[in-house]
Amino acid sequence: MKKIQFTIGIVPRTKKNSQQIIMCNGRPMIIPSKAYKAYEKECRYYMPKIDTIKEPVNIQAVYYMPTRRRVDLCNLHEALCDALVRHGVIADDNFKIVASMDGSRVKYDKDNPRTEVTITKFEEEVK
Repeated sequence: MKKIQFTIGIVPRTKKNSQQIIMCNGRPMIIPSKAYKAYEKECRYYMPKIDTIKEPVNIQAVYYMPTRRRVDLCNLHEALCDALVRHGVIADDNFKIVASMDGSRVKYDKDNPRTEVTITKFEEEVK
């Protein structure tokens, strides 16, 4: 597998902020916010046109946020991985495919918020 690099040119979002609670068959159910649903849908335009990845990979994501507000890197990863699955870039986001997310971090860029993604074959360290 060769290195895959692409940029999602929209403000990174998390699934956990502004979740909605709805009633389903008399039970409360949590669903993603409308803002997250729109983000996930818009991500499609930035996804690479490749065969779905089914082997272990490292996904490095650098999230450029438009503000200096605190944000959880784990929540950004969850949203990115779900978008990658939904748009067929990776087959699933379980540990057998997303083996690591090394090198990921959050930075600030007021004028150009985005997510820079690099996917490489996962290489197990031999000690």
